[in-house]
Amino acid sequence: MRLGVLDIGSNTVHLLAADVRPGGRPLAKTSDRTVLRLMRYLTPDGAITEEGVLALIAAVTQARAVAEAERVDALLATATSAVREARNGEDVIARIEAALGQPLQVLDGETEAELTFLAVRRWFGWSAGQLLLLDIGGGSLEIAAGAEEVPAAAASVPLGAGRMTVEFLPNDPPGEDDVERLREHAAATLAPILPRFAALPKPDHVVGSSKAIRSLARLVGYPAPGWSGSDRMLLPRTALGSWIPRLARLPASARQELPGITPDRTFQIVAAAVSLHTTMRALDLDELEVSPWALREGVLLRYIEQLTWGGVAER
Repeated sequence: MRLGVLDIGSNTVHLLAADVRPGGRPLAKTSDRTVLRLMRYLTPDGAITEEGVLALIAAVTQARAVAEAERVDALLATATSAVREARNGEDVIARIEAALGQPLQVLDGETEAELTFLAVRRWFGWSAGQLLLLDIGGGSLEIAAGAEEVPAAAASVPLGAGRMTVEFLPNDPPGEDDVERLREHAAATLAPILPRFAALPKPDHVVGSSKAIRSLARLVGYPAPGWSGSDRMLLPRTALGSWIPRLARLPASARQELPGITPDRTFQIVAAAVSLHTTMRALDLDELEVSPWALREGVLLRYIEQLTWGGVAER
């Protein structure tokens, strides 16, 4: 069957259509993506402006049309932190559901972390042992760890690249003082959750997912031994740390000329780098491996599981 996953995030509205079957690997067929950067549309009291809501509805309507053209059998529509935490979130959700013609599943932070962890576990396999996952979105940063498909610990903190850019790095380029304020804020925000992960066994693999982490890996990382190109990238903490002052000195228009930094990430890449580097330092992580699978694949995999265990698996 063909499934569509519509991920309404803080940065983008992204539709992934894939052919799936119980026990099989999802085979991506179509990807449609609209860049929104919803953090730009927040009022001082945390509501999404009418302009932002209209942009969101337009993107959702386009994604629905693509899903219909691709003849998806079911559309799994999810929303994450930007919609979840908006002061007018209930009204925004109702308007999205009206545009979609179906319910919207609003994921809490820990569920988001758990679904992303499931995707990463399936990608790396059982032999990978103990995994530690970091995922940076526009509004939040997720951490999950464990040796099973369900993580032993999962947490979500409001350190997403878009949110931190708006709150701490409003100038282009940002000043050194603002970058340092963000670093201190990130460390203080992470401190309460660190004991949960410190108590777990040392990870066999530290994994990063999300577009921001992939972009940073293409900028400062290198291929894992035995791999070529971007098939399996490693992102070292020391290299990331050395690049942060250089990224912060460049205006956004110049950052997109760097390897791996796409135009839709150029405004937020400094905040993403600071949040990621601070997290790696807090957890004493020297480097991470980049996973091509993340939340959307996790949503697909969980749905396939429900088909299998629900007794309605395709034969």
